[in-house]
Amino acid sequence: MLNHLSAEIRQYLVVTGNYWAFTLTDGALRMLVVLHFHGLGYSPLEIALLFLFYEIFGVITNLVGGWLGAHVGLNRTMTIGLALQVMALGMLLVPAAMLTVPWVMAAQALSGIAKDLNKMSAKSSIKLLVPADAQGTLYTWVAILTGSKNALKGAGFFLGGVLLTWLGFAGAVAAMATALALVWLASLVLLQTDLGKAANKPKFRDIFSKSRAINILSAARMLLFGARDVWFVVALPVFLSQTLGWNHSQTGGFLALWIIGYGAVQAIAPRITGSLQGAVPDGRSATLWAASLALLPMLIALGLGAGIDPATILIGGLLLFGVLFAVNSSLHSYLIVSYAGRDGVSLDVGFYYMANAMGRLIGTVLSGWVFQMAGQGTGGLAACLWISAGMLVATVVVSLWLPGARYSGSLSKSGNGRSWK
Repeated sequence: MLNHLSAEIRQYLVVTGNYWAFTLTDGALRMLVVLHFHGLGYSPLEIALLFLFYEIFGVITNLVGGWLGAHVGLNRTMTIGLALQVMALGMLLVPAAMLTVPWVMAAQALSGIAKDLNKMSAKSSIKLLVPADAQGTLYTWVAILTGSKNALKGAGFFLGGVLLTWLGFAGAVAAMATALALVWLASLVLLQTDLGKAANKPKFRDIFSKSRAINILSAARMLLFGARDVWFVVALPVFLSQTLGWNHSQTGGFLALWIIGYGAVQAIAPRITGSLQGAVPDGRSATLWAASLALLPMLIALGLGAGIDPATILIGGLLLFGVLFAVNSSLHSYLIVSYAGRDGVSLDVGFYYMANAMGRLIGTVLSGWVFQMAGQGTGGLAACLWISAGMLVATVVVSLWLPGARYSGSLSKSGNGRSWK
């Protein structure tokens, strides 16, 4: 049946399947690490530090990976990412006595490089598989890729909690490493060898974007994802486990369902924002949707402070937050692919996701530090939520500078050939 599909559609399916497999193991690994090391008595700050190198190397990888993808092709950067993730999982299969904080941080650093090579490659590939004048199709394809990826990341959270309960930490990691190694072998055969190579090889200094629109969008993305992770990465799962008394499967299952729903909303974001009626999003859309999200963490924090049952306020607040954040994220993902140039697309996408990784890094560190310093429990989670609200307000302010009319993606020949008109 696949033989009847166009070459572009077949490559889109390969890229998406590759991205799905990687994301499933990445989500499971994150939940495994949080729950396993919390069970060993690690403090919230120590757990956050386990992810420090994951986020730091994500920043570096996105910045350098875009340049690398333009030189060697996106198929190679994608398969390199898969291979590095298998190696990172292998590092966690050492005897328990060797699973020290520095060792796990090193494994997470490798995983961070792998994840952002894979993500940058997948998102950049879509730009090259859709005609330049088909912006509606581009938005739909990006939304499907992004939404399905996050749905599977949620499934990975659930998988991580279940595998930890069934197989233990080492057994769960070994199973994921084996499955991902098989996906890596298949990708070596199926991916196009020239996908994403730039006709004019960029110089290393071109890793920094000269596009005003991309720089503004990147700043907004950094704040947006910092606002999510400042309470979602460490504070929330530890609060559910420690304060509400949920077990590993309950915590992993709840967060999994949240992210699955979040991914589903991302996938249908074009319907929500009106693209089926020809209304392709622009900078004003990004500003309005960010503004709709900004008040929600404040309301959740006030509800916790007012003594409302924390399980009720968190479940209700998270459902609404997930819907609004999903639309914001999907809209942003479309805008960066639309703004990026076709030749050397990975440079623009890599720079943008560097800012995304920087936001996650800031949010992750703050999540552990603020939650611990504010006394953990309800007070710690509320403190993280107030910081989230402040970052979302900043997102709105930055987004006001995005192009109001739909950005055409036209490029000039100045500088590295990537400037905003």
